[in-house]
Amino acid sequence: MIYKARQTDTELIAELSGELYGSLMETKEIEELINSKEAAIFVLEVKGEIVGFAQCQLRHDYVEGCNKSPVGYLEGIFVKSGHRRRGYGRKLVRACEKWAKESGCREFASDCQLDNNESLAFHLSCGFIEAGRIICFYKQL
Repeated sequence: MIYKARQTDTELIAELSGELYGSLMETKEIEELINSKEAAIFVLEVKGEIVGFAQCQLRHDYVEGCNKSPVGYLEGIFVKSGHRRRGYGRKLVRACEKWAKESGCREFASDCQLDNNESLAFHLSCGFIEAGRIICFYKQL
C-alpha cells in the first residue's frame, strides 16, 4: 500500500532516509515536508511494515530538460533491499507523478549520481529520459 505520509510516519521515514542518504533527515525537516503544499512524501507499507518512501517537490527554478514551471521533482526514493525488484519503486514514482500533476505540473524530473548505474537503470525503467550529464566543481576561497 502506498499513501501520503502522516506525522506519525516521521520517525520511520527518518530511519529509512539514513539508508538512502547515509545520514538521517531531521524529523523537523520531514514534518515540514509533510505539511508543505510544495512537497510530498509517499510511504510504502508492506504487511504492516514501512519499507520505502519517495520524496517529491515542486521546483520553480530551471530544471535540466524541462520547459515548464513548476516541475515535479523526485528528490529521493528508497525501498529496503528485501523488497526491491517487485515494482514498488515504480509505484512510488507514479504516486509522486500523480501528486505533481494535481499540483499543476506538466513535467516531472529527477537526477542521480553519474556513477550510480543502478539508479540510472531504475530511472530509465520508470520512463525517465536522460536530459544530460554534468560534473559540478567547487573550490574554497
